[in-house]
Amino acid sequence: MNMLILTLTAVSTLFNLSNMDGNIQNIVVKDIDLNDVQLSDYKDNVLLIVNVASKCGYTRQYTGLQKIHDKYKDQGFKVLGFPCNDFGSQEPGSNEEIQEFCSLKFNVTFPMFDKVKVLGENKSPLFEELTNNEVTGKSDINWNFEKFLIDKEGNIIKRFRSKTEPEDEELILLIEKELKK
Repeated sequence: MNMLILTLTAVSTLFNLSNMDGNIQNIVVKDIDLNDVQLSDYKDNVLLIVNVASKCGYTRQYTGLQKIHDKYKDQGFKVLGFPCNDFGSQEPGSNEEIQEFCSLKFNVTFPMFDKVKVLGENKSPLFEELTNNEVTGKSDINWNFEKFLIDKEGNIIKRFRSKTEPEDEELILLIEKELKK
């Protein structure tokens, strides 16, 4: 029996099956400068995680993302941008080009990360968790600028599809509610 438990634990760890609990704190990502970032470093912050692209019809949402980041950052809120080239090759640039574009065109100051895959076999562990859990269910990202609201403990609160603007009333109310906790 003990051998069976050890084997199941090893298999679960190997395939990261035990992490599909709707919490992102144990996940490590790379920032736009390719430094490792443990998402638990953002504990006690409310997060809005967004897959972004610079050549997308929704790219204008960078403006709204920056506005809500600026409005709530002193209260413990951060937008985290994850460039993605999975949809129509709408993010073909290097990390340096992405960073320059975001800075010059939209004055982005919120944290940006290394380009990720949000679809397929090479889907990043972060986006695997965001799209496969009890809160959001099991559903792939449909396009760029999908948004995931994360509470101060790293739990997924809600998913917003691309068409939801960053300054959408429901999203803002949920951000404010989570910041008060």
